[in-house]
Amino acid sequence: MAMLLEDIVESVELWLSFLKKKPQPYVDPDLDPVLLVPGIAGSILKAVDDEGKEERIWVRILSADYKFRTKLWSVFDPSTGKTVSLDPKTKIAVPEDRYGLHAIDILDPDMVIGRDCVYYFHDMIVEMLKWGFQEGKTLFGFGYDFRQSNRADQSDILEKGRKLLTKGGSKNGGGNLPLLIFEKYVKNWIAIAAPFQGAPGYITSTFLNGISFVEGWEQNFFISKWSMHQLLIECPSIYELMASRDFHWDHTPLLEFWRQNCDSDGNSYVMLESYPPEESVPIFMEALSSNTVNYDGVDIPLPFNLEILKWANETRKVLSSAKVPPQVKFYNIYATNLETPHSVCYGTERAPVTDLQQLPFLQGRYVCVDGDGTVPVESAKADGLNAEARVGVPGEHRGILCDRHVFRILQHWLNAGDPDPFYNPVNDYVILPTLFEIEKHQEKGLQVTSLKEEWEIIVDGQDDEETKPLVSSICVSNEADGQHMQEEACATVIVHPQSEGRQHVELNAVSVTASA
Repeated sequence: MAMLLEDIVESVELWLSFLKKKPQPYVDPDLDPVLLVPGIAGSILKAVDDEGKEERIWVRILSADYKFRTKLWSVFDPSTGKTVSLDPKTKIAVPEDRYGLHAIDILDPDMVIGRDCVYYFHDMIVEMLKWGFQEGKTLFGFGYDFRQSNRADQSDILEKGRKLLTKGGSKNGGGNLPLLIFEKYVKNWIAIAAPFQGAPGYITSTFLNGISFVEGWEQNFFISKWSMHQLLIECPSIYELMASRDFHWDHTPLLEFWRQNCDSDGNSYVMLESYPPEESVPIFMEALSSNTVNYDGVDIPLPFNLEILKWANETRKVLSSAKVPPQVKFYNIYATNLETPHSVCYGTERAPVTDLQQLPFLQGRYVCVDGDGTVPVESAKADGLNAEARVGVPGEHRGILCDRHVFRILQHWLNAGDPDPFYNPVNDYVILPTLFEIEKHQEKGLQVTSLKEEWEIIVDGQDDEETKPLVSSICVSNEADGQHMQEEACATVIVHPQSEGRQHVELNAVSVTASA
């Protein structure tokens, strides 16, 4: 581009920057309310004693394992379908500050260094506020006690959801919980990384070995794998994530182990045994038959809980029969491109398992499939619903909530902020209208360059469509000494009156350069 034209464009852009007022929080009152629903372990939990004293139990760093064992360890009550804390003086509650958003924003608000590792919906909340959502008006959070079943206390949860969704509509990201709770209240449901058919390898390993959210020496400052195991073995929500028995898997998830046996003559031999989901329960029962926890000096047995399994199977029946009303639009975002546990194998041919009660002390080897590191793609896609769209995004199970690609998709489906009408979330591409045009040609020894550029400025205040456009022109010339080159440029700037919160600015310019 000719030098004079570059100078003109830079000057206009600098001038436009001064037209902008100091940005104020943008609020769009016409947006439908959105309810953000986290997955398991995605809500702050606090312990409340008989005197009303509260302390955060999940998530915390200082004394994390001790508080976890003394306040959060639980047992299942089959008469109510709920898991209750071993400490009779403790009740577990979820903070409701900031209209429920506090509990699902940053899981450890006190953490300073490495704080992003405890972000849950934080980045998404920040982004949605930019789109015009407002806390308590159009943006709410729905934290919950993730130990419990997806169908526990439905009436109370429905009432809480009804009060939040005063406009009668919401969109939410989360797991299977919304299907049961918000069937009556939502207009759109957006599921993100939801384990519709379970998380086979992940849950099998959790039952036998527990789970750790950090590795190595850092476990000393967080919750140990064993402590987490002793909690989850009594949580209905975990049993409800077992591999679906009725789903037709492309490759059936298996629990496998190399086992040493003896034939009728007393000769030992080693054999690989494989068990599909419907045949794995006896293995879990035997492996965990002597699992106990010592609480306040008392040994409490915590075997594989058949009462919880019965409850979980009933939950799955309810989920599989639940239908989304025809007026509700359903969307599914799932994560891909990570090796994800599908089947688990214990022991080797040279070091076989001789006793099933050894399994909790062995390290399993995963057979992996495509997924998000936790939920296989096959499970996440199999929602069984009439989806408006299903979109796979490369990413990790929790990290996908911070993904810019996901934000673009959500903004489009929520029709929020300044959505691009040309955006296709399935293919993730954008067709941009031409806002910058430049043309060059030679004519009788002269180089002629013409340019057209346009800007849209989002402004506050009332529209003023009756005002005439402001038109201004400028001409400049330059003769380079000793180079025998002369250049002249003319430009016209048109500032249109504000309309629908926008102000349109046009620049039309032409330069002519002559060489001697």
